[in-house]
Amino acid sequence: MNTQHAPEILTSLNAAQQLQRELAHQDISSDVHDGYGIALVSVWIGLVVWCHHDGFWWRIGWEPGRKRAVYAWHPLTEPGRAARRIALWYAELRGSHPHSPSTAGVRP
Repeated sequence: MNTQHAPEILTSLNAAQQLQRELAHQDISSDVHDGYGIALVSVWIGLVVWCHHDGFWWRIGWEPGRKRAVYAWHPLTEPGRAARRIALWYAELRGSHPHSPSTAGVRP
C-alpha cells in the first residue's frame, strides 16, 4: 500500500488562495473570486490579479501609442515572489488612489 500523498493539483483557485495568504503576510487584504476556470484576487482600486493557466497577471499601465494595457506576469508556482511584486505595485497605487472619506474606515 502506497502511503505517499499525491502532490496538490495547482488550480487557479488554489493559486489565488495561496497568493491571498502571501499578501496577508504583508498586511495586504484581498478577496478571492472563482468561476469558469479562472480566479481573481481583488487587492485595491485598479489592482486585480488574474490567476489562470500558468501565471498571475495584473495590469501595470497603459501604452497610449498602441492603445492597450500593459500587464505584469509571474508563474503560479511562486506565489510568495508574486506577492512581493504585487505589494510594490499596491504601495504605488495606494499613494495615487487613497480611500474616499466614505470608505476610509473600511480597510487598513
